[in-house]
Amino acid sequence: MPDQKRGVLFGIAAYVMWGLFPLYWPLLKPSGAIEILAHRMAWSLVVVVAVLAVRRHWSWVKVLLKQPRKLALLTLAAVLVTVNWGTYIYAVNTGHVVESALGYFINPLVSVLFGVVLLKERLRPLQWAAVGFGTLAVVVLAIDYGRLPWIALTLAISFGIYGLVKKQANVGAAESLTVETLVLLAPALAYLVYLEQAGQATFGHSTPGHALLLAGAGVITAIPLLFFTASAIRVPLSTIGLLQYIAPVLQFACGVLIAKETMPPSRWIGFSIVWLALAIFTYDSLRTARRTRKSARTLDHVVA
Repeated sequence: MPDQKRGVLFGIAAYVMWGLFPLYWPLLKPSGAIEILAHRMAWSLVVVVAVLAVRRHWSWVKVLLKQPRKLALLTLAAVLVTVNWGTYIYAVNTGHVVESALGYFINPLVSVLFGVVLLKERLRPLQWAAVGFGTLAVVVLAIDYGRLPWIALTLAISFGIYGLVKKQANVGAAESLTVETLVLLAPALAYLVYLEQAGQATFGHSTPGHALLLAGAGVITAIPLLFFTASAIRVPLSTIGLLQYIAPVLQFACGVLIAKETMPPSRWIGFSIVWLALAIFTYDSLRTARRTRKSARTLDHVVA
């Protein structure tokens, strides 16, 4: 199988897993969102350390310890991913699956805005149009909800900044997740010990299946991330940009079709505006990527 086709399959697998997360977290009840988050942190570390042990890949540790800037960035990434994971688990387990899907739909638009504000990038006209429609959609949905869609905005902003920080750190997926979960391990374990002493812990106090599902939170965190990394190094960024919509589409479907969340006409209008913004954004991205490839081929021909 050609390497690029394998990369596409890895990408599809990763985003399908992320898209089906809303079906997993409710299985962990009666555990609360923070307890689930703590177990997710702890068991994710176990999984990535096991992966690194199988690969016998430890040489990066010494190199990273000599780079305090990267360690600081990964510590910040750990805080951001905690906010993102915690908000998402809370959203799914309190009946806000559709709003969480909105967060990942608008994430590309938020990332573009961060590029303008933080990296001083210049937007193309169609990118501005996409951002404008995205902003209008948030206003429409805020009117619909009677409040700002804070779950969606928290997910989009935390994940957008997380992506920027990870890009600056430039550390591999398994290595990065190891450091991030190691940073989170102490508070996670402290909270789990507190729950145990307070008689509020559910791990080991429910069924064996429940304990396995809590431990499985680490597996379902690490595997799609490793699949995503395998995809990202094999396929163009434009392809990843298209694949990323698989996850929120599945999350939205889970919210509407399985969780049976209410979708009044005003909410459908808000989401339709988001999808219009994403269509414009995707068209512009593909057109720009095509022009860039064409210019590169022309330059290669001239040089040759």
